Amino acid sequence: MSKTLTKEALLAVSEDDYMNDEQLEFFQALLNDLKQQTMTHIEEMKASLSQPPEINDEVDRAQYEEESRLSLRILDRERKLLPKIDKSLRRIKDKSFGYCLETGEPIGIPRLLIRPVSEYCADVKMVNEGREQHYYSQRK
Repeated sequence: MSKTLTKEALLAVSEDDYMNDEQLEFFQALLNDLKQQTMTHIEEMKASLSQPPEINDEVDRAQYEEESRLSLRILDRERKLLPKIDKSLRRIKDKSFGYCLETGEPIGIPRLLIRPVSEYCADVKMVNEGREQHYYSQRK
């Protein structure tokens, strides 16, 4: 993480100074940390799943299989997160990070702190999710 900027200081920066070099440095460090943690967690989960315990009880086996299914879903989500992190890091380099891909408006520091790979402002994201819901409800 950036040693010069804390989350509190980041939130206190004027909107006129949105996505300055110091903020970009903060998010670059945040994303690099997130990428490293995600890669480490993926490797740990792969290792865990590749060495199943010997289970003779059917109930224990069913519980293990359900936990494994859940672990595989988490593993898949984290695997899909890595390209998003890389894309965000590229956006930092070209200074487009923090701005909505659709409107060009600022995404906002609070939203980026919660989800640093965000590509859309909250309003656009809500509209897109509404379209997805409508699309899926029409298909049924």
